[in-house]
Amino acid sequence: MKVENNLFVSLDYTGTLPDGEVFDTSHGRQPLEIKMGAGQLIRGFENALLGMAVNEKKTFTLAPEEAYGHRDETLTQKFPASSVPPEMDPQVGQTVGLSTADGQQIPAVITAVDDQHVTVDLNHPMAGKTLTFAIEIKSISNTPTQCSDGCGSGCNCSSGCCS
Repeated sequence: MKVENNLFVSLDYTGTLPDGEVFDTSHGRQPLEIKMGAGQLIRGFENALLGMAVNEKKTFTLAPEEAYGHRDETLTQKFPASSVPPEMDPQVGQTVGLSTADGQQIPAVITAVDDQHVTVDLNHPMAGKTLTFAIEIKSISNTPTQCSDGCGSGCNCSSGCCS
C-alpha cells in the first residue's frame, strides 16, 4: 500500500532549520497520524508523503512558500496597554492567544512592550523559514489507528482505552 489521499498515515518525523536546530519531532512520542488530503499538514509536507510505502524513509527540504509562507510585515498589531488584562504581565517573546471576532484563537508573539502599547506579530513562527524534515512511514490504513481525542497512550481506537 502506498500513501495517497483519504488514507490514514502514521509517521515519525524530525524537523530542522538550516542551522541544524531541531524545531519539532515525534521521537519520544506517539507517531503523528494524519488523514491525507484533509489539509492537516503544510502543503509541501503532505506532497512529499504521496507515493511512499510503510517503513520508507525520506529527507526533504521545503522553501517558505511550500511551508508556512513568507513573513508579512503587515501582520503586526499594536494594542493600547490599557486593553491588556490586569493579571497579565506581557513580556517580549511571549506567545499569547488572541481571539478573532468569530471566537477562533490565533497565536501571536509579543514583539514590543511600553507604557502605552503592546505590539504583537501574527505571522506563524516558522514563516519565512526553510524547513528540512526526516520522516519514516510507520503505517498506512483506511481507518484511523489513533484516538481522535489525543490520549497519547499509544492505544488504538478499537481497544477503547481512550474512552
